[in-house]
Amino acid sequence: MATTETTASGIGPVEGGSVHNVDNPAPLIEAPRKRTKKTPKSTRGNFEMYGWLFMRLSGIVLVVLVLGHLLIQLVLDGGVSKVGFAFVAGRWASPFWQVWDLAMLWLAMLHGTNGVRTIINDYAEKDSTRLWLKIVLYAATTVIIVLGTLVIFTFNPCPVVNGVQLPGGFCPA
Repeated sequence: MATTETTASGIGPVEGGSVHNVDNPAPLIEAPRKRTKKTPKSTRGNFEMYGWLFMRLSGIVLVVLVLGHLLIQLVLDGGVSKVGFAFVAGRWASPFWQVWDLAMLWLAMLHGTNGVRTIINDYAEKDSTRLWLKIVLYAATTVIIVLGTLVIFTFNPCPVVNGVQLPGGFCPA
């Protein structure tokens, strides 16, 4: 059985591990993007901290909203078989459900946008690529939020066109 030497700290070499010393230095891990002389010391200020905090808080609220939505819509109201146009029309007649769905839409879109923005910042190496990816991301987010909000608040299950109410079995006569 071979003897092992102990270091000054009293801990011997780790079996199977490499020992780093002056002659055998640890490998150098480079930063993902190196700072240059043009790079300001603080590029984002507290925005990243607020983005991080928003992700945690919105995630908690989204879990409550989505689980509540699933529980009420699918378990307490009879399941998927009852969900249809008339079901949604009846729900959106109530301001409570409009606000509930609007909160889910806005929080989910902003939460997802913030996550994708973080991924773009981490993985897009060129500034121009990062800029264009974020422009596309913010434009898509804006369009979806605006259209979703319009649908929720302007939804009319019994539309009248040229003075004639369109047919539908769920509209009052």
